[in-house]
Amino acid sequence: MAVQVLTDKTYEQFVASEKLVLVEFWARWCSYCKLMEPILAELSEEYRNRVTIATVDVETETETAERLNVQGLPTLLLYRNGRLLGQVNGFVPKETLTAELLDKALQL
Repeated sequence: MAVQVLTDKTYEQFVASEKLVLVEFWARWCSYCKLMEPILAELSEEYRNRVTIATVDVETETETAERLNVQGLPTLLLYRNGRLLGQVNGFVPKETLTAELLDKALQL
């Protein structure tokens, strides 16, 4: 499944899913965000039936980023049923992201 692109209008409904939702807040000028792109694409395929992966461009979707107090980029937020389960600030390797965040949340 492809990485979904969220807007200020679609964010709340999207993260309310019963399925796990991993959202990356990013910007075009952020070099670490660019490093996350292929990782998120791989994860969207590997976890396709268990986790939905989405992105929010903080330059165009400022309302959501401000409301959630996103300070640094990339910021990754993990949700289920609209409830925040975890957060990662900054770049993390794929192995860390899967072991520390996704796999733990899938066991809940």
